[in-house]
Amino acid sequence: MFEQRIQQQFFDSADLLYAAAESLSKPINEAAHALVGCITAGGKVLSCGNGASASQAQQFAAEFMGRFERERPGLAALALTGNAAMFTALGEQGEFDTVYAKQIQALGQPGDVLLVLSASGSPSSLLAAVDAARAKDMVVLVLTGRAPNLLTARLAETDVAISVPHDRSARVHEVHTLIVHCLCDAVDLQLLGEQDPL
Repeated sequence: MFEQRIQQQFFDSADLLYAAAESLSKPINEAAHALVGCITAGGKVLSCGNGASASQAQQFAAEFMGRFERERPGLAALALTGNAAMFTALGEQGEFDTVYAKQIQALGQPGDVLLVLSASGSPSSLLAAVDAARAKDMVVLVLTGRAPNLLTARLAETDVAISVPHDRSARVHEVHTLIVHCLCDAVDLQLLGEQDPL
């Protein structure tokens, strides 16, 4: 009974990946260039998101700072999602909307990059994060669902929006995971060169 539904999930995901490959390759390439420019200039990448997107922000930081598929020196990246004391303190004070903005105000520098992940493109905490990054003269990369949305509307010309053309959060998160892998792979390729085939 569930087998057909399970198979359909795979087919729907594959159809979206195939359809998005052409439309997303250009903004992913632009985002990769922004990341390389930031890192080679001595900057850092701050990442954030809520819910499932928080996990993806942490995944990006782990693969960027640790390693993706090849050994290399760690790259400066920090997920802003992991400070439970800050989250609970600001939440208790009714200031959850500022949880990322306050960290960006304290840690962000001109030339750094903020990577924001959101399937909906509308959480107020992420909108405040983008505003804080813009005030710090940081480049902003947003991974969202279907655009236009509130996050993409906040971007400047130097920023990059990678908007998955879908409304279902599960499908958007699946593509966001692939985009994170594409970004890490592109940065490694730029910094380390081609890898010998296995």
